Amino acid sequence: MELAWLGTALALTIMFVGLAGIVLPLLPGAPLIILGMVVFGLFYGFCSFTWLFWTGQGLLLVLVYATDYIASMLGTKHYGGSKAAIWGCVIGGVVGLFTLGPLGIILGPLLGAITGELISKRPPAQAVKAGIGTVLGLAGGAVIKVIIGIGMSVWFLVVAF
Repeated sequence: MELAWLGTALALTIMFVGLAGIVLPLLPGAPLIILGMVVFGLFYGFCSFTWLFWTGQGLLLVLVYATDYIASMLGTKHYGGSKAAIWGCVIGGVVGLFTLGPLGIILGPLLGAITGELISKRPPAQAVKAGIGTVLGLAGGAVIKVIIGIGMSVWFLVVAF
């Protein structure tokens, strides 16, 4: 019985850290939420978790990662960014993540969108506006990712308990 309590505490702690990791760039948020579910299953068994549950959780995991790209692209577009700014945002996001680490998650898309606009001969003021739209899109995406992460966790809690 004591070991089961430890398993529940460990699983919920991992999931809580995962929720924090959805907005903190150093932690792999959604995968930690899934890991918490797996840890719980190792202690209690996986019988109550159907294939539909795991498929849904997997799709939500993918959606969490896609949200960053989609939200920043929509923010760029909403603030008048061209296709070059959108491509710059995506490329900058990938390059920024690998070259600047966690800071690159924000700076990469921002600088990419600005660079894309400048390459396409848009005025600097418009380039900066598109870059700001990228950052605002990322902020909106962070809110959506937190909602998805909470949804993943609540779904787990409903099934598990």
